Amino acid sequence: MCDSPVTYTRPQILSQEEGISPPNHGEDLIVTPFAQVLASLRSVRTNFLCLTNVPASKSRRSSGAATAVTPQPKNFNPGDEAYMKLALETVEELDWCLDQLETIQTHRSVSDMASLKFKRMLNKELSHFSESSKSGNQISEYICSTFLDKQQDIDLPSLQVDETTERAKKKEKPRHAGPATTMSQISSINQISGVKRTLTHTNSFTGERVPRYGVDTPHEEDLGRQLGEIDRWGVDIFRIGDLSCGRPLTAVAYAAFTSRELLGTLQISARTFLAFALTLEEHYVRDNPFHNSLHAADVTQSTHVLLNTPALDAVFTPIETCAALFAACVHDVDHPGLTNQFLVNSSSELALMYNDESVLENHHLAVAFKLLQNEGCDIFINLHKKQRQTLRKMVIDMVLSTDMSKHMSLLADLKTMVETKKVAGSGVLLLDNYTDRIQVLENLVHCADLSNPTKPLPLYKRWVALLMEEFFQQGDREREQGMDISPMCDRHNATIEKSQVGFIDYIVHPLWETWADLVHPDAQDILDTLEENRDYYQSMIPPSPPPAPIQTHSMPDDDRPEQIRFQVTLEEGEGSEDCEGEGDGGM
Repeated sequence: MCDSPVTYTRPQILSQEEGISPPNHGEDLIVTPFAQVLASLRSVRTNFLCLTNVPASKSRRSSGAATAVTPQPKNFNPGDEAYMKLALETVEELDWCLDQLETIQTHRSVSDMASLKFKRMLNKELSHFSESSKSGNQISEYICSTFLDKQQDIDLPSLQVDETTERAKKKEKPRHAGPATTMSQISSINQISGVKRTLTHTNSFTGERVPRYGVDTPHEEDLGRQLGEIDRWGVDIFRIGDLSCGRPLTAVAYAAFTSRELLGTLQISARTFLAFALTLEEHYVRDNPFHNSLHAADVTQSTHVLLNTPALDAVFTPIETCAALFAACVHDVDHPGLTNQFLVNSSSELALMYNDESVLENHHLAVAFKLLQNEGCDIFINLHKKQRQTLRKMVIDMVLSTDMSKHMSLLADLKTMVETKKVAGSGVLLLDNYTDRIQVLENLVHCADLSNPTKPLPLYKRWVALLMEEFFQQGDREREQGMDISPMCDRHNATIEKSQVGFIDYIVHPLWETWADLVHPDAQDILDTLEENRDYYQSMIPPSPPPAPIQTHSMPDDDRPEQIRFQVTLEEGEGSEDCEGEGDGGM
């Protein structure tokens, strides 16, 4: 069933509700809880100075940021109406801060506070969107199951088994079970193996000389011209794939590392680097329509460009830059072309090995570090122990952050960082600890992984077609195995145009808008392209057919189309159950 192309207003996921406008920030709306409390306390401090006429210069706070937002105290007399009004406002502001602090759970971090709030806001938007049409319901279910990390809290009474529970179990209809786990699967579960082929134990570089652009190709000059634009957002990665004879990842990775002089800085020989890159590329599954080495090359090139943004100039060390590029290169190696949720639902060997948690991402990391052990492939052999440990930790953190079910937590962290910088008033982002630095790098790689909608429209359309075909192949497999078909994976009723509009509105645009705030104004062109692409897909939504005649007879409950319900947990404060499904980290 097609849907009406009526234009609807883009939802403002991060700015429409529960926001406050802190002093001296004009119309800027603060939505993350920590930044809200910080802004309110600054307002209280400013009001206190006005009410008491205490000179700001006498304050113990010597921060330039603090004094920058503190106005000169006005002359108030305790009996004046203005004085009483300001005093009441100050008490109300302080009471609000106390309320927020009193409700914080001891095990809940600042990041969790923002993440839960964003999930609640998104759930509300998706509830309205899902009610608009049958396709809206399907798209909402896809977004909820893919990009929200469902936390299953244990309800203590549920740990007790009573007679009512036992009777309910007997009446339950049997559910489809995934393929049985055999003893041979269990015996090999402690081994790292490829999903469709055995991992090689030798390197794939056999040439006598190091090719100029990392790969042997009869199109060397044309390839060189394309790679000469590697610093440009929106380079034609498909063209690079053709000119590199199907080795785009090796070509792009070699160009990125050499242009940054990382080989010399980290004492990596060109032969060793190419041995690893070619071996890595061989372990991407060529048969996958989307999750193949071309996607890895695209994410690597996008990461390279984002690292070049002027706002991040000289921020990261060579080790950190290398870790980010390495993470982008390996982030989907040996991807089976299936989602995390499919692997969990089918009781796959990988899901058993990694306890259903970021199954694919853990596998990509294991394969990548295993390939480094191949003969002549260890590009980090000349790093000392501490450097290797630090680099490995960073790569693990960044690749795990590509699990799309972690999206909302990443966005909440980034938004909190941006808003805290705004409230502080300094305009300077101080990344003086590992947590803050890796947070930016995680979001950078996540942005690169979700960059298809920000590329020139012809490239974006090709990526959409490839991703949808991979989804459809999974749906075909689910249909054959008698499993429930995952959202957006049924080739017979998927609404591609509307799904892209929803994907941009609810996921991609909020992320890139926040990144653009962080590096302002460096990413404005990217944001503009994203909005143009969104408008294109909005215009391509096909019109709805005439409404069907009204049925006068009642429809049996079992025949009514299932309507997904989007609610939040009691812990989030507004519901009794969360979205169905768990995040698929296969994007």
